[in-house]
Amino acid sequence: MNDAPARPLLFTPITLRGITIPNRTVVAPMVQYRSRHGIPGDFHFAHLGKFALGRFGIVMTEATAVEARGRVTHGCPGIWNDEQMTAWGRIADYIRAEGSVPAIQLAHAGRKAATHRAMENTLPYGPEDVWPAVGPTTEPTSAGHQTPHALTSAEIREIVQAFADAAMRADAAGFDIAEIHGAHGYLLASFLSPISNTRNDQYGGDRAGRMRFPLEVTRAVRAVWPRNKPLFFRVSALDGADGWNLDDTVAFALELKALGVDVVDCSSGGLTGTATAAPIPRHPGFQVPFAAAVKQAGVPSMAVGLILDGPQAEQILRDGHADLIAIGRQALYDPFWPLHAAEALGCDPGFGLWPEEYGWWLAKRSQSLIRA
Repeated sequence: MNDAPARPLLFTPITLRGITIPNRTVVAPMVQYRSRHGIPGDFHFAHLGKFALGRFGIVMTEATAVEARGRVTHGCPGIWNDEQMTAWGRIADYIRAEGSVPAIQLAHAGRKAATHRAMENTLPYGPEDVWPAVGPTTEPTSAGHQTPHALTSAEIREIVQAFADAAMRADAAGFDIAEIHGAHGYLLASFLSPISNTRNDQYGGDRAGRMRFPLEVTRAVRAVWPRNKPLFFRVSALDGADGWNLDDTVAFALELKALGVDVVDCSSGGLTGTATAAPIPRHPGFQVPFAAAVKQAGVPSMAVGLILDGPQAEQILRDGHADLIAIGRQALYDPFWPLHAAEALGCDPGFGLWPEEYGWWLAKRSQSLIRA
């Protein structure tokens, strides 16, 4: 009889298309505002590289703009030119060399473009710094913000192509997973919600019309993204304004799956105000039910939102609520979150999952502590 404990699901590899992810932990995209001209630099190398040293299964970039007007701030990175692509390549190569899977989130700010950083209350830039915001209509994201240009059908097609072009650069840079950002009130999310999208053409009206643009982006990205590489899509399962709801999200997730999306990343809120503000109580795992609803519908999902430790994450997986666990601010607090989770779950008693240069010293120290 084998009494050895089963390996935790959190540390069981998962294969999506041709990419095997060593464990189920993911660094959630988190804006950092440290780029210059959209180019990631040494800060990004260190910032994302430390999560690979921390042995996250997937290390994902912050929202990366597909065109210059798709940035939120002057400090947001992009991948709309080859100089940016080359800079990202150095980072992706290092993440892979440490055994993690490099991923990029492709984004367009839409109505939320040309604002100051979140820590500066996302106030709009002055006239000397502003660039045109775009959206489904001329309605601003909130009072006092820039009046966006309402995109024409031809301009929508240009942005669809910008996403596809960015995906091709992301592939050339060496990323193995791409995620389309369709959440938090940015461009694609603003088309999904009936609160922000009051158009009466083919890109508005009923749910099918409001989904059209995000689905066109998905189709275009999937067409150029290699077949062996997974594609994710991040949604706001609830838009935070009582427009887009969980039933809409499940229906949308099924459409995304049909187009070749492999995982739906389930966040919430942000249609107006700050990026992820949602008028729902926040408690550990508060967004897990969104991922569970998507997974129950037959679409692989990723859970995110106040997932604080390994046992909590393991239970989410054991309960069948998600396939992957995204860690955001808790990863900033503890870049070695996966390794500490493995310790808490009892599956790395000898520090074997740590980088060898770290694990050797920690194992040696542990013997000293036992003797003490």
